[in-house]
Amino acid sequence: MKFAMIGAGAMGLRYGILLQEAGNDVTFIDTWQPHIDKIREQGGVYVMRDHKDRYLTKIKLETPETYDDDPDMLIFFTKQMQLEDYLKRCKHFFNDRQYAFTCMNGMGHIEKLQKYFADDKIIGGTALIATVLPGPGEVDFMGKRGAGMMNMCPLNEKPDDMCYQLFNELKKAQMNPTLTNDFTGTLMTKVIFNSVINTICTMFEIPMGEFGNFKGAYQMGRQLIDEAYDICARAGIHLVSTRDEEMAALDHNTRIDMPLHYPSMYQDMIKDRPTEVDYINGYIANLGRKYHYEAATHLFVTQAVHLAEYHRQNEAKRRAAEKQRAEIESQTAQTA
Repeated sequence: MKFAMIGAGAMGLRYGILLQEAGNDVTFIDTWQPHIDKIREQGGVYVMRDHKDRYLTKIKLETPETYDDDPDMLIFFTKQMQLEDYLKRCKHFFNDRQYAFTCMNGMGHIEKLQKYFADDKIIGGTALIATVLPGPGEVDFMGKRGAGMMNMCPLNEKPDDMCYQLFNELKKAQMNPTLTNDFTGTLMTKVIFNSVINTICTMFEIPMGEFGNFKGAYQMGRQLIDEAYDICARAGIHLVSTRDEEMAALDHNTRIDMPLHYPSMYQDMIKDRPTEVDYINGYIANLGRKYHYEAATHLFVTQAVHLAEYHRQNEAKRRAAEKQRAEIESQTAQTA
């Protein structure tokens, strides 16, 4: 298949490189200039697995403005806040034959895709796959080859030949896909999963294992999960796992599968980028209000993450002011 990977961040690179290794034609499309410059300078992307065995992989890389091919499948792996801009900049190569597939975190992206693609051409998914972008031009795949899993479902819940073809290519790429039959339930189950791990680990700046091994982890996770499941019940959303299964998945992922991993929300915060908490916990809280349910815990942790962001911004300003003051004092001393 011919793919256009829109967003060459951590997950975009992992999906795209593994699909490329499985024999597919993949072009990456990105807008982060330092990343683009580094990839072109070194002739590809440096790939690691669990911080080891670093090697260079050649990739095709374009910007939205320079890409003019006609792929079978567009895969979207941007941040929620970036998607609308990417869509506007990429629309010149969209057509009604193409399919759009995404496993982005949070909720809100499907409605944006619907402005450009018909419902029968949109496939959504979720990924329990850990990947880190240490810096421009390099990516770190966390876990052994074949680690992790993903779910996928077409928006109209009617898989066609292209959907099955995508499934087979993802399987060959060792992404361990499962084809589900409930679109909203599939996406919301992952949102609820992220509303615990991503958010709490980001608030306290800790790896997943540190949370999973904390004696109060179950109570903290269960409170967030119960609120979210109560809201989904009111909204008529049928989740693909029970509350107990969700708790078991949280426990297994934090303590066993990925104990050393820092979630993507944390990675955004420490790099002074906006987090996606409004599209995860904030989305759950807003959905609750729609059905007359006050999700007090989700509201609290949403603001707690924003407070952590605010604190980091203030600390950055303070350090910059101190540096500027030190430079002025040094210049004054030299003049004297």
